[in-house]
Amino acid sequence: MKALAAVRKYEVPAATPEAIARAVRIFKALGDPPRLRLLTALAQGELCVSDIAGLDSDGLSTVSQRLRVLLAADLVSRRRDGQHILYGLADAHIAELISNALAHASEGLPKTKAKKRT
Repeated sequence: MKALAAVRKYEVPAATPEAIARAVRIFKALGDPPRLRLLTALAQGELCVSDIAGLDSDGLSTVSQRLRVLLAADLVSRRRDGQHILYGLADAHIAELISNALAHASEGLPKTKAKKRT
């Protein structure tokens, strides 16, 4: 019996131990619904901590803790603008990762009808 040759279907970067460890940190950081919601908000553009806190009515310390986790996983970046520190997605890969994850998660889900406003 002949051994079947593996058919390569997808281009995936080399799975070095370092890359695997970093990917695990990324997925752990993404594995919390409030952090994922925060990232989807940042995909629309940079926000300061107080703006982020206002999105879900969360406290500043809660938002700051979430941002620390996301910064440690290299998912967000920050920059100073005068007295404000603005947070945004680290790069386009993060936006693509979030978009792909949500698109995949939405597959097969029933379509929700938009509610009519009166």
